[in-house]
Amino acid sequence: MKSIILEIFKDITFTEVELEMLCDKLQEKKLEKKAFLLQAGEAVKDLYYIHEGCLRTYFIDSEGKEHTLQFAVKGWWISDYIALFGKGKTTSVSYIECIKESTLYKISKNDFDQLCKEIPKVGYFHIANLESAFAAFQKRILENLTLSAKERYLNFVTTYPNIEQNVKNYHIASYLGITTESLSRIRKEIANT
Repeated sequence: MKSIILEIFKDITFTEVELEMLCDKLQEKKLEKKAFLLQAGEAVKDLYYIHEGCLRTYFIDSEGKEHTLQFAVKGWWISDYIALFGKGKTTSVSYIECIKESTLYKISKNDFDQLCKEIPKVGYFHIANLESAFAAFQKRILENLTLSAKERYLNFVTTYPNIEQNVKNYHIASYLGITTESLSRIRKEIANT
């Protein structure tokens, strides 16, 4: 478990006592392809670190259309952040599906909050991760508002270079906010240039 702690908290040096505290709070969780980590309406109490695999967070609107919010791969954290950090809403509004067999490490938000207080460097690490995530989400919103579908696709391929072969076309199209037909047209256009 200590090797996982060192992977998660790269570049942070812990005392043996701190390592034990962290090890005591993490639990391994394995998911098969197509399994759900979370489904809409479920209680959300945990954060998950992805050690191996690939997951997708998506929302289903009132008309039954899927909207992919996030792909998450090795080294990323995942949860339903609206339920986990939002005020008042404690059940998931989204689904988190395993797209490639995954090994995760979970920690309850309560335990993580306690560790942030007891081991300040974990708190600083968490703040830095949240800042990066917030900036990435804001960047994605701006790109969706200002870039063409082709530009969004090229950004997707750059951001997620190893995901494309593991996900279905409709997942990518949903993430980009386009149809699968538009995605095919964009790919053909890129291949012909």
